[in-house]
Amino acid sequence: MNYQLLFFNAKVQASIDAWPSGINASFVRIAEQIVISGPNLGMPYTRPFGDGLFEIRAKGAEGIGRAFFCCIVGRRVIILHGFIKKTQTTLSKELEIARKRLKEIKHD
Repeated sequence: MNYQLLFFNAKVQASIDAWPSGINASFVRIAEQIVISGPNLGMPYTRPFGDGLFEIRAKGAEGIGRAFFCCIVGRRVIILHGFIKKTQTTLSKELEIARKRLKEIKHD
């Protein structure tokens, strides 16, 4: 049985859709594999961040994209936040956005 991939809101989906084509293609390939195999793909495709938060690690010739996600009941994977990395480390503000949205999902 496949997983269902959803976005936190239309703004998150639009921001990821607007990524450069190579990074977006990498995201789509990883997302398709999550739908088929589940979210536990492991490095270099996904990585846990603790407390039910994970990241998709998309790479393209144009750079690196990250999309935070969580899993909820009913085999659903929710993409909470996405951004293009501009530094070696993940910025804390990006992580905070994802953690805030994760709390909103868990309290619904």
